[in-house]
Amino acid sequence: MNDAIRNLLRQLPSMDELLALPWVPEMEERLGRDAVKGTFSEVVGEWRQAFREGTREALDRESLTEEARARLETRSRRSLRRVLNGTGVVVHTNLGRSLLPPQAVEAVREVALGYSTLEYSLEEGKRGHRNDHVEWLLCQATGAEKALVVNNNAAAVLLGLAGLAAGREVIVSRGELVEIGGSFRIPEILSFAGAKMVEVGTTNRTRVEDYAGAVTDQTALLLKVHPSNYRIEGFHQVPAREELAALARERELTFMEDLGSGLLAPPNHPGLEGEPTVRQCLHAGVDLVTFSGDKLLGGPQIGALVGRHALVDRLKRHPLMRAFRVDKMTLAAFEAILRMELRGEGGQIPTSRMLHLEEGELKARANRLAARCRRVLKARNEESWVGVVPVEDAVGGGAFPATPLPGYAVALRLPRIGSAGRIQERFRLGDPPVVLGAEDDLACLHLRTLQREEESLFLKALERVLEGRGR
Repeated sequence: MNDAIRNLLRQLPSMDELLALPWVPEMEERLGRDAVKGTFSEVVGEWRQAFREGTREALDRESLTEEARARLETRSRRSLRRVLNGTGVVVHTNLGRSLLPPQAVEAVREVALGYSTLEYSLEEGKRGHRNDHVEWLLCQATGAEKALVVNNNAAAVLLGLAGLAAGREVIVSRGELVEIGGSFRIPEILSFAGAKMVEVGTTNRTRVEDYAGAVTDQTALLLKVHPSNYRIEGFHQVPAREELAALARERELTFMEDLGSGLLAPPNHPGLEGEPTVRQCLHAGVDLVTFSGDKLLGGPQIGALVGRHALVDRLKRHPLMRAFRVDKMTLAAFEAILRMELRGEGGQIPTSRMLHLEEGELKARANRLAARCRRVLKARNEESWVGVVPVEDAVGGGAFPATPLPGYAVALRLPRIGSAGRIQERFRLGDPPVVLGAEDDLACLHLRTLQREEESLFLKALERVLEGRGR
């Protein structure tokens, strides 16, 4: 180490100097003294390393302290925060998928604030089972003999395969060997479950005869997989569920389907046809269906396995169940969602409500909000353009990927801020954060995914963006 580097290292501020900065007490109140000291040590350590490596050749104390302050500001805010979804994607995986209705939120609040009957039977005065809170409701909603819940649909698929086909063969169509978001790949899931994958058919055409020809005395299960965002158009063929169910019965095999979407009732919306319900799959002869609770069902993140009595009971006893079990708050929310469905109140669940919004209503809301935006901009003498534009929204969550939902958006052009990408960034980093779409270099707020009560919050976000609060 040469003298120049030693001199730079000596110039680095001490911890006492840093802790004496005027803005530190507020940070200590928000984060605690040890966390503040740790962040200072982290930043000083990075500068020290940069001096040694020669990537920094001078000390700028102001830059160092501002870097530490920015890091502390970020860390003092909750990381998991509410955002306004202006993208038009209803089941937005990155933004938390489905919104819970007030009934579910209240159910979560009640069990979170006190002790609960999570694994306790009031009737018998002894230990109960957490699955009991939703099993009967799921059976009523789907027509299944028995039901089981785990922490997500990936766990449901893995549990089904590990519990019913470990060490044996699973037959699946090549056209269904999909990868879903988050690197959930069917071949790898089969391997992890200890099952041997047997591919049949071709990418675009698979017949029931292909499955029949692959059955051996080592075969345990026929697997059908929801394609999620993957679609084959044109020259395409798959066997009907009834055909696969008949083959499974004939050869004494289990027929399992990963349905994914969790649709309990057909959507009452033109264009959203073709997605089977759980009940329809079971009625067609599928022995075990797995699905998500936080997609089209509109509930919390949860996975369900429904089907034949003997199969579900077998899975309940599997060692993986403890690793996959569901917490009390998720169960409370899911129970509330299922009860709403059984009472015929599914249309009040936010996901369903957003999917069924009419174009006329969306356009009217967009026009009203655009007028309010213009008033905000006029009061600040901003050079700008605000308009209402038709857009294509999406269901999201891997459902109906080829079916856009016609919608409307408030479009913004703010020359003082810059491009649509720059406007998106400013809103994203604002308070409250807003995630916008973009069309033809216009930043667009899709009305379908903005709740009515959030419109005033968006206007506050607009004011803060114009004030320059955010990067």
